Amino acid sequence: MPVSKAAPPAGRRVLGDFRTDRRLFVLCAMAVVVGLGGTVAAWGLLALVAFVTNLVWFGRIDVGATSLAGATPSLWMVCVPPLGGLAIGLMARLGSEKIRGHGIPEAIEAILIGGSRMSPKVAVLKPVSSAISIGTGGPFGAEGPIIMTGGAIGSLFAQFFHLSAAERKTLLVAGAAAGMTAIFGTPVAAVLLAVELLLFEWRPRSFIPVAAAAVTATMLRPSLFGAGPLFPFAADPALPWWGLAACVGVGLAAGLLSGVLTTLLYALEDAFERLPIHWMWWPALGGLAVGLGGLVEPRALGVGYDVIADLLGGHMVLTAVLLILVVKAAIWLVALSSGTSGGVLAPLLILGGAMGWLAGSALPGDPGFWALLGMAAMLGGTMRAPLTGTLFAVELTGDVHALPALLAASAAAYAVTVLLLKRSILTEKIARRGQHVTREYGIDPYEFTRVAEIMVASVDTLGADMPVAKAVAAMEAGRHHAYPVVDGENRPVGLVTRGDALLWRTDGGDGSERLGERVSDASLAVVHPGDVTAHALDLMLTTGQGRLPVTDAESGTLVGLVTRKDLLQVRAAVNRSEAERQATFVRRRRAA
Repeated sequence: MPVSKAAPPAGRRVLGDFRTDRRLFVLCAMAVVVGLGGTVAAWGLLALVAFVTNLVWFGRIDVGATSLAGATPSLWMVCVPPLGGLAIGLMARLGSEKIRGHGIPEAIEAILIGGSRMSPKVAVLKPVSSAISIGTGGPFGAEGPIIMTGGAIGSLFAQFFHLSAAERKTLLVAGAAAGMTAIFGTPVAAVLLAVELLLFEWRPRSFIPVAAAAVTATMLRPSLFGAGPLFPFAADPALPWWGLAACVGVGLAAGLLSGVLTTLLYALEDAFERLPIHWMWWPALGGLAVGLGGLVEPRALGVGYDVIADLLGGHMVLTAVLLILVVKAAIWLVALSSGTSGGVLAPLLILGGAMGWLAGSALPGDPGFWALLGMAAMLGGTMRAPLTGTLFAVELTGDVHALPALLAASAAAYAVTVLLLKRSILTEKIARRGQHVTREYGIDPYEFTRVAEIMVASVDTLGADMPVAKAVAAMEAGRHHAYPVVDGENRPVGLVTRGDALLWRTDGGDGSERLGERVSDASLAVVHPGDVTAHALDLMLTTGQGRLPVTDAESGTLVGLVTRKDLLQVRAAVNRSEAERQATFVRRRRAA
């Protein structure tokens, strides 16, 4: 009985720094279209938020942005947010539960476990529910919903074409980056957010199309939103010699505040879970807390872009900043934990800015400068995206001179949060749904380890001219599960296993038949000593071979064998490099 032939092996991989091909141009063209859609969606979302805000609070039909600072505290202020929450609860129950929350965890979930496929229902319901939530006073930003909506546009567009899951992910994230760029005018920060939070890789295949979408949004933004930074600001960053240490201190404080807020948020979520009522009613309860908070401080309601501008401009007093910090934090935590719809970036900017402003009142320089540091640090630490937090603050204000101070504060906050909490405010929600997300990136060790480093060089073989009966006896007496079969010039022509030997013994057959006549296999997959082990893994997956002969690239002669067990050595080496600690110079001195 001849050995069944495997599928033709995959071609030998051409090694290089990147594996990007000309299909990148197709993805870039698609990303431009998605960027256009994400930008228009961002404009539509902000217009819808303004429409709901003006209609509900001021009784007028208008899509111009307005602040709730002028809203009169009254019974109506207590009633409106619960009514908005009730509408959102109904939409989530009758429409889609995916509209609950602030959007970014849902986008991450779609990328990691949903094949980057999002439904049209989410693309419609998410911006509508967010507009209702924010317009009725919810203390949220529009960036999380537009990230979800822009991502849904990219995903839906991708689903019309024959694309892989990785390519759909690229277009999903491109839509998200375009939406964020359109709202804030921060293309670099939007791309960094994609890299730090959404792509889960660093490859030209995904980075360049996402950048193309962000640039598209940047080109369109002046005609829809206006040109220039959203919050123009230029503080004098001339600090004393200990100034950067003070920046680190503000970052550490922001990291601690971030840890407290994250812990309280999920404690409140647990409290909502214990309520003896359906989750549909939870946003209405969260809305009640929002309305009561509005009676204390109306400026804590809504997006609060005017508050951000005042914190940066210094047009606030100590008591007002302290009141906004306490009230905004309280109603944001309760509302977000209730499962309503809204983003987290704007609230984080306000909370971090208020904390920085309060710290800056005792530090040299403009309090607005320290408020800016607090914003960047809170964003970078809470979302575990320090580069995004740093560049976001620069692009948001146009103040590039504060870059070193912003980096110091964001990195300090990031250090605190990663040490205090195992998961971020984004990934904790995903973990509670049974999924684990790792946020540490590194080079795949299988991409730089060579086959020669792990192969077995001394290989027991069987000759192709050996009689089958003698080969069966040799395998039964041997200690290996499989053996390469080589010709007279030591070139592999096939592989035989103990299972093959058992079949041949029961089958009988011609006693004079040679082993090579039964196992000669033109599709036998082989690797070379200089190949990377990732290529060996790919061949095993493609052909189903658990063992790969290693041959000399020039002569084709057998020089070794690689098994699945050998490939595990690569992982073992990585674990040793992480765990084993030694002082090289101390050891050398002792040896001398």
